[in-house]
Amino acid sequence: MRNRLRQPQGRKRGPLTGPNPTDRGKSGSKIHLIMDRNGLPLSLGVSGANMHDSLGLKPLVRGIPPIRSRRGPRRRRPGKLHADKGYDYDHLRRWLGKRGIRHRIARKGIESSQRLGRHRWVVERTVSWLAGCRRLHRRYERKAEHFLAFVAIAAALINYRRLTT
Repeated sequence: MRNRLRQPQGRKRGPLTGPNPTDRGKSGSKIHLIMDRNGLPLSLGVSGANMHDSLGLKPLVRGIPPIRSRRGPRRRRPGKLHADKGYDYDHLRRWLGKRGIRHRIARKGIESSQRLGRHRWVVERTVSWLAGCRRLHRRYERKAEHFLAFVAIAAALINYRRLTT
């Protein structure tokens, strides 16, 4: 006689959703962005979905172009950086401090994400603008350089639209 697996009592039958494709060990790609407080992308990068978020912060900060100021020389780095809990590491805090960038990074297990909510919606809005570009919704290119080029074109279009209105 065959053993039958019994369905647990509170569970409905039907297809279960699979894991998120951006979880560790999964294929796919992530778009990393640094933007100003208005939502204009300043620096962007593409990484594999299995790469940790904290590894992408240093190249993004180094890639920020000079900022024109009203007086004095051009600034090479922002004055303050807001980030979520994925970047909560002491070595990143020290690295930002050495460069004179004040950081506001939520701490894991201590601070809730609600305090960053007033800044986070700007990031989510810009990410949704990028997701509106059909070519970026799903990655068709094999080479990461080609995908990064399409992300850069989409970011340039976002900047153009925001600055002309």
